[in-house]
Amino acid sequence: MKVDRIDHVVLTVADLERTIAFYERALGMRALTFGDGRRALAFGDQKLNLHQAGHEFEPHARAPAPGAIDLCFTTDVPVEEVAARVRVLGIAVEAGPVAKAGARAPLRSIYFRDPDGNLIEVANEVA
Repeated sequence: MKVDRIDHVVLTVADLERTIAFYERALGMRALTFGDGRRALAFGDQKLNLHQAGHEFEPHARAPAPGAIDLCFTTDVPVEEVAARVRVLGIAVEAGPVAKAGARAPLRSIYFRDPDGNLIEVANEVA
């Protein structure tokens, strides 16, 4: 067997609507509702499934908690423009642009946090 890609990641969040608004505004993701009223954020051909803390869907991680994940997203938009955009939205950029190692290529990255304190990295692949 060989794994091809990540289809989705589950984020446990304190406030579904606040999280959805953040990811739509800051990263241009699209909110989805599926199944029995479950919520998700779509981007590219992946998604972030959202679990409300204390009301997680089964099965779930052994100890789900808001703010317990680091995520890296790649974009073709220069990270300097992403940094300017998130700053306009009142989001503090904690680091970057900095050089990092990605799965496919070297990265040029910035870092900020979502409403739950998850660390969000947005990166450009460097040829």
